[in-house]
Amino acid sequence: MADIAMLILEIIKCIPIPTCRCVDYHRKFKQDVEDLKSKLRDLNSKKKDVETQLQAEVCSQKQVKQQVEDWLQDAQRINVEIQQVEQRVDNASFLSQARLGKLVREKINVVDVILQRGSFPEGLVVDKPATALPLPVENLKGEVCVKKKIWGYLTGNEVPMIGVCGIGGVGKTTIMKHIHNELLLMESRFDNVIWVTVSYPLNVVRLQYEIAKGMNESLPKNEDEQRRASRLMQIMGRVKYVLILDDVWQRFTLKDVGIPSPTMENGCKLVITSRKVDVCKSLGCEIVKVSPLSKEESLSLFLDNVGSDILQVPKLEKIWKAMVKECAGLPLAIVVIAGSMKGVTDVYEWRHALNELRECVKATAEGSEDEIFERLKFSYDRLQESNIQNCFLSCSLYAKDYQIRKDDLVEQWIDEGLIEESGSRRAMLDKGRTILNRLENSCLLEKAYYYEDSIKMHDVVRDMALRIAHQVMVKARMGLTKIPDEHKWTENLEKVSLMQNEISDIPLNMCPYCPNLTTLMLQGNSKLTQIPDHFFANMQGIKCLNLSRTSIESLPNSISNLENLTTLVLQHCRQLKHVPCLAKLKALKKLDMFKAGMEVVPEGIDMLINLQYLDLWCPELVELSTQMLSNLSHLQHMAVYSKWTTLRIKGEEVRGLKKLETFQAQLYDLQDLNNYVKSSHFNRLSSYSLVVGQVENGFHLNLFSSKVISLGECEIGGQDGVVLPNDVQELWIYRCRKFRSLSDICSLQDTTKLRICLVLECEEIECVVDMVTSSSSFINNFEGLVPDKLPNLSVVADVEGVKATPPHIFSNLKIFWMRGCSRMKRLFPFELLQGLQNLESILVWDCQQMEEIIGWEGEEENHTADATTTTTFTLSKLKELNLWNLPELKKICSTRGVMVCDCLQGLQIKECPKLRKISLVGNVPPSPPAALKRIWIKQELWESLEWDDPNAKNVLQPFVDVL
Repeated sequence: MADIAMLILEIIKCIPIPTCRCVDYHRKFKQDVEDLKSKLRDLNSKKKDVETQLQAEVCSQKQVKQQVEDWLQDAQRINVEIQQVEQRVDNASFLSQARLGKLVREKINVVDVILQRGSFPEGLVVDKPATALPLPVENLKGEVCVKKKIWGYLTGNEVPMIGVCGIGGVGKTTIMKHIHNELLLMESRFDNVIWVTVSYPLNVVRLQYEIAKGMNESLPKNEDEQRRASRLMQIMGRVKYVLILDDVWQRFTLKDVGIPSPTMENGCKLVITSRKVDVCKSLGCEIVKVSPLSKEESLSLFLDNVGSDILQVPKLEKIWKAMVKECAGLPLAIVVIAGSMKGVTDVYEWRHALNELRECVKATAEGSEDEIFERLKFSYDRLQESNIQNCFLSCSLYAKDYQIRKDDLVEQWIDEGLIEESGSRRAMLDKGRTILNRLENSCLLEKAYYYEDSIKMHDVVRDMALRIAHQVMVKARMGLTKIPDEHKWTENLEKVSLMQNEISDIPLNMCPYCPNLTTLMLQGNSKLTQIPDHFFANMQGIKCLNLSRTSIESLPNSISNLENLTTLVLQHCRQLKHVPCLAKLKALKKLDMFKAGMEVVPEGIDMLINLQYLDLWCPELVELSTQMLSNLSHLQHMAVYSKWTTLRIKGEEVRGLKKLETFQAQLYDLQDLNNYVKSSHFNRLSSYSLVVGQVENGFHLNLFSSKVISLGECEIGGQDGVVLPNDVQELWIYRCRKFRSLSDICSLQDTTKLRICLVLECEEIECVVDMVTSSSSFINNFEGLVPDKLPNLSVVADVEGVKATPPHIFSNLKIFWMRGCSRMKRLFPFELLQGLQNLESILVWDCQQMEEIIGWEGEEENHTADATTTTTFTLSKLKELNLWNLPELKKICSTRGVMVCDCLQGLQIKECPKLRKISLVGNVPPSPPAALKRIWIKQELWESLEWDDPNAKNVLQPFVDVL
């Protein structure tokens, strides 16, 4: 009877559920529960991927998108809800399964929805809202009258649109960069100062996006051009702006773009720089002509760039002054020609160079474009060595204003055969860097300011290079939606660059006749899904083919017959599943399939006897024949990785590769790593990235360092633990068992070059370093330290019981990022601050018990200092301090402490509801840090802060940017 009563009760509870569905819930209950668990695992894997990517991308200039934050919160919330469901499932009777089955199905649907929302094709982060940053500028020589005239138009009411015109290289852009930076200091006059480089050809869509980006706004990508223009018109119509469009070549209308017409009434301004006066006049601009420099200005600029050494040789004065005269007052020509003569003091060489320059400019007409090109060509001719000249010309294959990573450029030169082969790959890389320095010192290439270790070509220099480089077709980043028509692929073409366009397909019958083509660059055409089977049939001379970052699913069979091909680059071709047999490609030296979608190794790789560079970092790759590796005796660079454990490699399997210099792979186990590190073969490597165990997202392929060890889910402590190379530069430790401190790793004591250490999700770690059990001298080499998701971590350095804390512990540390360390209450005790004087960046994120950033180990009341004494905490090089989601944080430093950091540029405080004091000053309270640019904080938190000095809030208020 009791069972019948319970059955009736459950039936009553299930009355809203149709009988057939109730039975279905019962029947499929166990399967549904397993499905829910499986989908939750997928969701959490995606969540970890997003969090890992955020950790790499979030910085002082970037912040997490709101939709990404919302998604992470939803993912966390559903985890909690499903945990509650699982508890109910564990205790569920047979009779209650129908009702719970309905709930399980509902949660499956919710997880599905969240998973679908977890794709962020436009990225996870956005630029932080802030005013425009100053542009990097060269010293301005002359043009005082021109600059004053433009400035008068911008600050006056009569002229709303200005056209700055002049031939290439005369200084239009430099003048406007100076004006742009000065406008930024006049925040009260204009709401926005926007700079966009337009170039040729005019791409209206890109122009719209760049203008919106300059206003910290975004435009939807799925709208047509007219709707986008209307949206931009609304955005710009709300503010008083100065819009500077640099290097405009074609006519356009403001309405088509979405730019409200500047008028005397709205106070907005538009400035256009162009070589073409008619372009400026078509918009109704007031024309300002930029003329060449005066004689005195030219001489001064030349001396600034050639160096003062020539002044020590009196016989040179007449020659170099004559050379300056030949530059015709063109600043770019003066800078480049001076760069080509830097360090030369021989009179005969100067006289010869002057004669060459005069020959170059003899036939050019004053005021024509040839006037600048011929003078720049003189500097190209001065390079003399043909291989260096060809390296320079190769730079023009990249898009205008493109910032080229130096390593990528050197790789391109090696791929094209522009750097002679030598005994080792390292020697070739060094040769490439030497050539880069030569070109940079000659001012033919210039430093790129927004990306570290990158260069760019001045657009006029690039135009000159394209004039010299015969038989090339360069249409890089020009917004092409289809490949150039076949008649444009002429028989004499030698190099073609169509990189970074929107090309989506190639006509099936297209088969260009280009027997002399050696280089084809199609990388960055992300919409390109297929290449016709016969496309390469008449390109038998091709040597360098780059199809990276395309969406191709298979390579055409005609690839198999390119017997002169030396380089095939397929990086980030994630959809790629099929590559035809490569056995006939005997000349192939480089095969780069980094992050390609391949599941099987292409057939015929073992026949590529001349292969020197092999990258099979393919996450889906199932297996690799070790016999194949033994055939590739010329390999200098090898990277092999897959998410599948079947692709693990034993160190002994590569010892036959006598020429190997760079090795990146997942080794079989910890013992195999130890044995390999001790071998003579390992000692010959100049670069390595070796993984042991399961490390999420693979390994990191020397993103920060050239010598990396990654350890995942293995036991690494004790006497018989891991043997680390003494020259390791970067160490990743992930989910390692029985691991309580870095001091547990005995071999760390012998490392001398370890710079970066990341410790992730090691549940038992209690301190990063234990000063009690070890000297831990290795930590003084650290430049970056990242403890991430360490639930039992309570202190960074355990100094309890140590008689005297070493004064310079962490003395080289520049970056300290901590996330998810829930037991931490204080980040740095006062005793550690003596060694942290090189610290530049602090990020503390998701530490639930963190109460203060800097303070004393004991209670302040027990401190020997008088209660009224203010203690100064100095971090003299700190540039950014980011505090996110710290619910217990009450203060940045102790109550009686003041934090002095004159180099601080940005402070971001987010989700710290209990924070009451900042105590942030410069050298002389209550002045702000001298370098301070922004404080990102919520308005309500800013208003609730308490201040020891009544003037502090007013002093810092101008820097506040409300989140």
